Amino acid sequence: MNRKTLTGADIEIRRPTGEDPGSNPMAREGEILTPEALDFLAALHERFHHRRAERLAYRHDRRKRLAGGYLPHFRPDGAAIRDDDSWRVAPIAPGLAKRHVEITGPTERKMTINALNSGADCWLADLEDANTPHWANVIGGQINLYDAIRETISYTAPTGKKYTLGEGPRPTIIVRPRGWHMTEKHLRIGGHSTSASLTDFGLYFFHNAAELIERGVGPYFYLPKMENREEAKLWADVFTFAEDYVEIDHGTIRATCLIETIMAPFEMEEILWELREYSAGLNAGRWDYIFSAIKKFRDSGPKWVLPDRGDITMTVPFMRAYTELLVRTCHKRGAHAIGGMSAFIPSKDPEANAAAEAKVREDKGREADDGFDGSWVAHPGMVGYVREVFDAKLGDADYQIARTRDDVKVNEDDLLAMPRTPGAITDGGVRTNISVGIRYLASWIGGNGAAAINGLMEDAATAEISRSQIWQWLHHSCTTEEGNAITSDYVRAILAEERERFLAEVDGDERAARIIENATEMFAEVCLAEQFPTFLTIPAYAAYIE
Repeated sequence: MNRKTLTGADIEIRRPTGEDPGSNPMAREGEILTPEALDFLAALHERFHHRRAERLAYRHDRRKRLAGGYLPHFRPDGAAIRDDDSWRVAPIAPGLAKRHVEITGPTERKMTINALNSGADCWLADLEDANTPHWANVIGGQINLYDAIRETISYTAPTGKKYTLGEGPRPTIIVRPRGWHMTEKHLRIGGHSTSASLTDFGLYFFHNAAELIERGVGPYFYLPKMENREEAKLWADVFTFAEDYVEIDHGTIRATCLIETIMAPFEMEEILWELREYSAGLNAGRWDYIFSAIKKFRDSGPKWVLPDRGDITMTVPFMRAYTELLVRTCHKRGAHAIGGMSAFIPSKDPEANAAAEAKVREDKGREADDGFDGSWVAHPGMVGYVREVFDAKLGDADYQIARTRDDVKVNEDDLLAMPRTPGAITDGGVRTNISVGIRYLASWIGGNGAAAINGLMEDAATAEISRSQIWQWLHHSCTTEEGNAITSDYVRAILAEERERFLAEVDGDERAARIIENATEMFAEVCLAEQFPTFLTIPAYAAYIE
């Protein structure tokens, strides 16, 4: 479809080859891509795409400085903001007071219903790392959110099983759009691919803001992968423009920022300040944070080489420092601090379930004790465990923002304290990274961005850890504890073994086998290449999604 927007810009929808616009969910594409909604997207694009490009260029330039020895630090130009104890973020918005348990997941129709029936306080409706940017998913996710908000959503599985909304209160919906680094290649304005962030935000906001307000809540968002205050300021300006465009009260939007890059903790107060009229707090995005640490310091020397990902727990020094500082920063400014993801999912093995429950309770108990106001789970089966932990700590209170954690003293060195010990690089760690990497990529290429692998719900963040660790270990000529040098040949041999094991599981399914071959090839490309792709999803999107 091609048309002109109100501003005169050409807008083009590039559907995948062979896709039937009458197929499900594409049959309802016209309900989402209305002329009015496309005009709004064009207005966002024309006003903000140049600033987005500037911010991405700044990321690239600072990464080059890191390779030359530069280290992140608390910014001198933010000192006045940090030292001013008087300011606070906006008052807590309706539906966002109690956030003891937040469930995350993609906006696939069945999973949307399951999340809304989960008993969680909030649902992070994920258009980013747990989703894949197939055009049917981009449009389908918007349709499912539209129906969920209006409580008209239902689903009948191919088996005939019906999924409908249950009785009782439902989680507050918080939508996570894709990050600033992603484009939406299926939608072009003025000859350029649009920002995936603005596409996801714009379609959801335009269609649902008024309906959400009518229902007593508002348009709420999680903002991923930000690195600095300027990126937060860009979002704040987008929000102000959007509110004016649809004529709703200023400050109706609320946003929780994910602190999931190694650069962001040095600017947490400034990020809250830039978004202060819209801020709903910060979240400790643990998996992307580990990936970011590896990515940013991948070629900065041996001291930055991390051990097996299983040994990078929330209690290692740099992880502990940033989460404690996050709680202190949020509560100092009257904002919620939300803990990290528990990726465990229930299995049919009672012993495995008991072990997972114990780990979840220990992890969430530590977060509650540290002052977090709630935390994330990836599966409805974990909601009850986490609720019990936070209810036991907070009682009838919705949050513990009054615990300002003035005892926390974190400096720049603490945030960068990434020793190799405890922990080691092992043959098993290499194999796990490769196995998880190709299995997740196969799921992603096939259209599913949230994959259950080895008892954990994996998304793009954990796949990023897998491939970045292999790249870093290769480029630092690391050796495993068992004495094997990590070379290209060593990695290729394990890749071949894991590919064959995976192929055996699909038992001659030609489509699945083809996807596995593509996933293996893709993983090899990103971990064996001389240059490091900044995000795995960028080349995967370009190569494997029409």
